[in-house]
Amino acid sequence: MSKTIQCYESIPNAPKAVGPYSPAVRAGGMVFLSGQVGLNPDTMQLIGAGIEEQTRQVMKNLRAVLSELGLSFSDVVKSTIFLTDLKNFQTVNSIYGEELGGHKPARSTFQVSALPLGAIVEIEMIALDATQ
Repeated sequence: MSKTIQCYESIPNAPKAVGPYSPAVRAGGMVFLSGQVGLNPDTMQLIGAGIEEQTRQVMKNLRAVLSELGLSFSDVVKSTIFLTDLKNFQTVNSIYGEELGGHKPARSTFQVSALPLGAIVEIEMIALDATQ
């Protein structure tokens, strides 16, 4: 069995990596998406200070990465959400559920002391590419 690992270093319509990592890595039939914060891909600035606007941008960024790889939210098997304040859980949960349209992958949510670039929410995902 050969090992096939493909790193996607640049994804159209998604923010560029802000460090030495790839926004997505395909390993066999699994696709690992690095955490996305609410960066506008055109300006590389946070989309705003509020949880709703940052969460919507995070989901937009994740959708762009999945789409570039021929996948969608329905292919996601696991998500991890990082929040700087768990008081924002209900808002994030509502937007996340709306964006996934009824699809319910496994998920964990953590409160953290800080996130990159001053973000207040970050989400990473793992997806299954059944074509691989």
